[in-house]
Amino acid sequence: MSLVKLTIKGISYSQTQNGAYALILNEADGDRKLPIVIGAFEAQSIAIALEKEIKPPRPLTHDLFKNFADRFDIVVKQVIIHKLVDGVFYSSIICERDKIEEIIDARTSDAIALALRFHAPIFTYKNILDKAGIYLKGNKETDEDGQDVDDVLSNPDTFGQEESNESKGAYVKFSLSELTDLLNAAVAEEDYEKAAKVRDEISKRE
Repeated sequence: MSLVKLTIKGISYSQTQNGAYALILNEADGDRKLPIVIGAFEAQSIAIALEKEIKPPRPLTHDLFKNFADRFDIVVKQVIIHKLVDGVFYSSIICERDKIEEIIDARTSDAIALALRFHAPIFTYKNILDKAGIYLKGNKETDEDGQDVDDVLSNPDTFGQEESNESKGAYVKFSLSELTDLLNAAVAEEDYEKAAKVRDEISKRE
């Protein structure tokens, strides 16, 4: 299976649900986006790593892991999102120490937070992107400063509490064709968080 490189587009937050975040990954050599719903703590950690000017007064968990790895000469070489089951992404962290490679299982949000700190590339397999990637249609929206709306990251200081479970199973009652319509509408509105959840429900049925 061929690997596809991904870049981080940003973090989208829900205007209607407190604590709901979607990490947006871009296909490096294509137009597809891979939205992944993540928790508030992981979203904050990723946002802080992206915003170079922000330095927490004390190390976050992912910063601690980076400091620990540096102290013992462990390098994260790459992160691979290798599996998608029932809407859940599974990832591996490829590490190296003394020229010996190790593969460590990790939650995707944690793996990406570490990849940012180690400046390591992020990959997924083509079949996962074929199944879960979405295309954006139409023109990008811009804010009053002319910046792409979906380039804007949430302020790391404003992240809420744990992600709500309210929407889990919210789309079970819809038919596959209705879910497809909902997905297309969410993509058109650039509501990545909703698109990711609808996409995950579709994936469960395929």
